[in-house]
Amino acid sequence: MSICIDVHLLSGKHASVEVEADASVESLKLRAQSALAVPNKCRLLNSSGEVLDAAQAVTEAELRSGDVLTLHVNQVQLKAASGLGFSAFAALLGDGSVATWGHAGPGGDSSAVQDQLRDVQQIQATGAAFAAILGDGSVVTWGKADYGGDSTVVQDQLRDVQQIQARLQATILRVIMSISVDVHLMSGKSASLEVEADVSVESFKQRAQSALGVGRGRLLKSSGEELGRAQTTAEAKLMSGDVLTLHVNQVQLKASGQGHIFAAFAALLGDGSVVTWGNACYGSNSEDVQEQLKNVQQIQASGQAFAAILRDGSVVTWGHAGFGGDSSAVQDQLRDVQQIQASEGAFAAILGDGSVVTWGDSDCGGDSSVAKDQLRDVQQIQTSSQAFAAILGDGSVVTWGDANRGGDSSAVQEQLRDVQQIQASAGAFAAILRDGSVVTWGDADYGGDSSAVQDQLRDVQQIQSSAGAFAAILRDGSVVTWGDAEYGGDSSAVQEQLRDVQQTPKVQKAEDPQHTVFGIAVRRRIFMTDKQDRFCNGLESDADGAVKATSDTAVDAFEGDHSAFQLT
Repeated sequence: MSICIDVHLLSGKHASVEVEADASVESLKLRAQSALAVPNKCRLLNSSGEVLDAAQAVTEAELRSGDVLTLHVNQVQLKAASGLGFSAFAALLGDGSVATWGHAGPGGDSSAVQDQLRDVQQIQATGAAFAAILGDGSVVTWGKADYGGDSTVVQDQLRDVQQIQARLQATILRVIMSISVDVHLMSGKSASLEVEADVSVESFKQRAQSALGVGRGRLLKSSGEELGRAQTTAEAKLMSGDVLTLHVNQVQLKASGQGHIFAAFAALLGDGSVVTWGNACYGSNSEDVQEQLKNVQQIQASGQAFAAILRDGSVVTWGHAGFGGDSSAVQDQLRDVQQIQASEGAFAAILGDGSVVTWGDSDCGGDSSVAKDQLRDVQQIQTSSQAFAAILGDGSVVTWGDANRGGDSSAVQEQLRDVQQIQASAGAFAAILRDGSVVTWGDADYGGDSSAVQDQLRDVQQIQSSAGAFAAILRDGSVVTWGDAEYGGDSSAVQEQLRDVQQTPKVQKAEDPQHTVFGIAVRRRIFMTDKQDRFCNGLESDADGAVKATSDTAVDAFEGDHSAFQLT
């Protein structure tokens, strides 16, 4: 006899599939893939989120007519690491395998652990090392030991790992669809939120915090499992009608001095206060503003200063005045601040009305007066080491700062229309347009000149950057790279492996202004790179060892110069 089963995609698309009771789950999956017109690298999940065994018969899987399954399309991650002057990319392909290119030093060569890299679920990068979570919850690491590449001393503890955090930065993604999710506090207060399926969980969490009037928190599923903030809502398998809990008790860590010999840290605690430590010249001394640091919502760091957004939309700054630590000249303008971005020596704040206020070193974009009249209806800001680029509501782009680092886009201004996303290296920018083409500008040595691959940059879905190069995923699953070869700009050695690279809704990088390494997984294997044998573990606050959270402290975000891995 036959049964009828409903199969859904995370996008909301679904199909009713009829299958014989003695047919295999693999056969059911193939029929569902055909009906829903999706790639063949997928998994069928039951209502509890468990993956169905493809070798089982439908009856063995206890499927019945009327059951609802989810078809999860395996997606690909692009990762980058650049902590030693060289860079590399690693691509996690749809079948769970890994392809990498670039320099071997910070993880470009994974041959020593290649046999272990099977069923890879997630990869993360520090300045010169990588860590992969396998399907069984174990972890494999490789790269420079000083950067977290050697986990042998804690290997026995690395069991049932759900998530790994390293110093990462998420990209901006295009809206695909929206879902409605209910978010509750432990107090019983709740809010119903509409969110796009390709928005990050972190962005969704911030909306929930704003709607519920609380500080930093963690989003928990009904099972109590924490949602990875780097995931998109689609990756987290959220669907309309889901109920989540926002648990407020978090710490956010930010680091100044990335790429410098010295550094400082600022920790945003769950109660909205801030604790700082490290080198005083880099912002570790916040005594003068400590009384103002209440109800802090977000912290951002430049090379030697910090800026904090308070719940009322005002801003508090401290650290080296030349790097943006003194905002007194614009303090009256810093009202209703929604977001702050930082270059090496300056800050830019987006206000609620879409205007922008800047301060800090004018050579790093601290003076936006030349573009002030154009900075209206600003949606997003991206930064290179010494310049800013803002996407406006009409899809145009405004730039300012060091012309040699992308602050002057006049040569391509006419092409910058319908811009959907901007990514930046240390000295250049790359913009994806609505039609899938790409426009680049800035220092050619940092990827600002894409003319050599321009004919290939069609139907671009996503761009990732290292300190000196870019990598673009196309709609057909291929990858195009350009920029400095030492930073991952030349992927010719692994080009044949870079096939069927599907768009992943999350692309992140670990980077300081000088270095970056990329990671990508292909067929459950991985590869990486490096440039100079320079070591500086940003997690070390003193000679005795790394900064560590206490056992009852959850780390919401971790950033630092050449940071090692932080498990949460």
